[in-house]
Amino acid sequence: QVQLVESGGGSVQAGGSLRLSCAASGLTYSRYFMAWFRQAPGKEREGVAAFFTNGGITYYADSVKGRFTISHDNAKNTLYLRMHGLKPTDTAMYYCAVGLRVAPWSSPSDYHYWGQGTQVTVSS
Repeated sequence: QVQLVESGGGSVQAGGSLRLSCAASGLTYSRYFMAWFRQAPGKEREGVAAFFTNGGITYYADSVKGRFTISHDNAKNTLYLRMHGLKPTDTAMYYCAVGLRVAPWSSPSDYHYWGQGTQVTVSS
């Protein structure tokens, strides 16, 4: 059984930093996408960044390029999202997800497994 457990969310002021973690267990696939999505109240879930385990290819939403960095520790099977220069518009529930075949990487419907989410709140 696949489980994804996020941690690291919190409240920060604009310009601050946070690091999110997603510990995965039960994954038996040789290659897959691990991604971060976020959803603000009243808005659709949107892709933030993704990591493809075959080759370590990374993908980012335009809104976070240059501020967020996604990484993956293969030994710990843990996905990270380091966030710098946070803005109030980054406020959302952040979810970790795993998908096998996704196109595009930011399509939530292509991801099979989801964590419970961790809240990020950025105040101005």
